[in-house]
Amino acid sequence: MEKVSLNNELASNTYPGRGIVVGKTADGKHAAIAYFIMGRSENSRNRVFVTDGDGIRTQAFDPSKLTDPSLIIYAPVRVLGNDTIVTNGDQTDTVYELMQDGSTFEQSLCTREFEPDEPNFTPRISAILHVEDGGFDYSMSILKSNNGNPDCCNRFTFDYENPVAGEGRFIHTYMHDGNPLPSFEGEPKLVEIPNDMDEFGELVWNSLNEDNKVSLFIRFINIEDGTFESKIYNKNK
Repeated sequence: MEKVSLNNELASNTYPGRGIVVGKTADGKHAAIAYFIMGRSENSRNRVFVTDGDGIRTQAFDPSKLTDPSLIIYAPVRVLGNDTIVTNGDQTDTVYELMQDGSTFEQSLCTREFEPDEPNFTPRISAILHVEDGGFDYSMSILKSNNGNPDCCNRFTFDYENPVAGEGRFIHTYMHDGNPLPSFEGEPKLVEIPNDMDEFGELVWNSLNEDNKVSLFIRFINIEDGTFESKIYNKNK
């Protein structure tokens, strides 16, 4: 697969929706995560990321303007032991809870499907990172309608064992803006991951469409000992 520029992928797309980037830094020392949200409606744009334990959650920036919280208020990131779960909806909780009971990441997501926001039927995108004893691997998933047909849910899981230093994968909900919004297609895109967390965060944040971007979460996990550093970018301040 040809490596693409993350900057170009984001800057050339006014509305990729929500996106997850996971990979390994070029020096091989850290597992890197980026999760961003965008919005076209006032309700979607009226959000910020806030820390919640070892993870984060979305929160209304102005509670008086919140209309329907069902698909916009959730915990995108939760940590379960050596696993970090990142998703674009409340399936974070599904994975967290079912994995506690012995299910796998893939089995947990088999209990869910795309979002019920007709006519878009927004895909549910998810990732899980496992960092332990100097080792790192990750998986990504997308649950999507069958070309807009809500009677059929197509499920895809991509596993990345011992990822290459300096490489990551990028998956997002929509191919581009539109009505209805066209779901992401194909395998997660191969992108470059830098060594510096601030550089990574600025690259993603500054590449997102200024009108539609809402929030961004960045985390670097030390592969050797599991410690991590995080940063949140919120347009609403």
